[in-house]
Amino acid sequence: MITQLTDFPDNVAAFRCTGQVTKEDYTKILAPAVLGKLQTHERVRVYYEIAEDFSGFDPAAMWEDFKVGVGHLTRWDKVAVVTDIDWIGNAVRFFSFLIPATTRLFTLAESAQARAWIST
Repeated sequence: MITQLTDFPDNVAAFRCTGQVTKEDYTKILAPAVLGKLQTHERVRVYYEIAEDFSGFDPAAMWEDFKVGVGHLTRWDKVAVVTDIDWIGNAVRFFSFLIPATTRLFTLAESAQARAWIST
């Protein structure tokens, strides 16, 4: 499940992932929020917090994430990924060079630092 987070600057799309993330989470929550930010801002920042109870992405959800990301590749400013899940951290480290945005990885204990970083 994806939940949209509040209390971020207007140019930040912020989300928390828990449990199993589905295509419907992307099409009903993430994509509309991100596309709304892209309509009002030239460059957008993204905050992804992945909770300890996260169990994975459905393959269709991964495809939706890819489409949103690549469809607006040059419009990302910063990406903060907050997680304690090793395989996600490793994937962020491995693939971050493909994202033309400043990308940083934070632990869940560093979520306040991540929020401050994405907001400035």
